[in-house]
Amino acid sequence: MHPLVNIAVGAARSAGNLIMRHYDRVDELRVQTKQRNDFVTEVDRSAEARIIEHIHRANPNHAILGEESGASGSDEVRWIIDPLDGTTNFLHGFPQFAVSIGIEVRGKLEHGVVYNPYTQELYTASRGAGASLDGRRIRVSRASSLDGALLGTGFPFRDDQDIDAYVALFKDVMANTAGVRRAGAAALDLAFVAAGRLDGFWEQGLKPWDMAAGIVLVREAGGMVGDMAGRGDPMNTGNIVAGNPKVYEALGGKIMRHLRKR
Repeated sequence: MHPLVNIAVGAARSAGNLIMRHYDRVDELRVQTKQRNDFVTEVDRSAEARIIEHIHRANPNHAILGEESGASGSDEVRWIIDPLDGTTNFLHGFPQFAVSIGIEVRGKLEHGVVYNPYTQELYTASRGAGASLDGRRIRVSRASSLDGALLGTGFPFRDDQDIDAYVALFKDVMANTAGVRRAGAAALDLAFVAAGRLDGFWEQGLKPWDMAAGIVLVREAGGMVGDMAGRGDPMNTGNIVAGNPKVYEALGGKIMRHLRKR
C-alpha cells in the first residue's frame, strides 16, 4: 500500500471511530443548515479536524481541500476530504454514510480511500495499482447493457437544480434497467460501482470532496468516469456519470439525449 494511502486509512478509521461514538445519540448534536436540505454537525467538523491533524502530523506542508474547513496550503500534494458523506443519513440513523479522502499529486487524482464506519468496510485505490475492498481486489460489474442493470443516483435537492429535467431522465432510465437506488452518499455509491454492487451511477451538483476518492476507485476497478455532458472534468463541473465501460457508454448516451432536449 502506498505511504499516502496508509496515512489516509489511519485518518479515515480515526474519524470513523469518532463518528460512531455519536451514532446512537444524534439527538444531542448541534445541527446547522448550510442551505435547504444540506446539514452540518459538530461531528462533521470534529471528524475533519481529526483527519487534517492526522495528515499534518506526517506531512505538515500538504494542502487541504475540506468540505467544512475549505482550502488551505499550496503544496503539490492536496488532500480532498469529506469527513462525513451522508450527514442526513447519519442524523436519521440510516447506516449509509462514509469518510471519503482523495489525494491529488500535481493536479492529478492519484489515491482514494472510502470508509464506512458502520460496516467497517474499507475501499482503497491508487492510480495504476488497482482498487481493493478490505484488502481484496475489486472489479466493476460485467453488465453488458442497461437492460438488467442496477444503477445509483442522487436526487437534486437544491433550489437551483432542474428537478423536472432530472425526473424525465429518471423515468427513462427506470424503464430500461432493473432499478435505480438513491442511498444518499455519493462516495459510497461510487465505491459500490467499483465493487460491482452497482453497475453505474450518475448525479449532478456534487462537490470535489463527494467524488475525488470514488473516481479513483472506479477507474482503478476497470470502470469509466466522466462528466454528464460528455466533456470536461466532473471534479470541475460537479456532474458525474460512472460505470463499467458498457453501462457507462449506454447511460452517458441516454443522459446526452436528454441534455439535447433542454
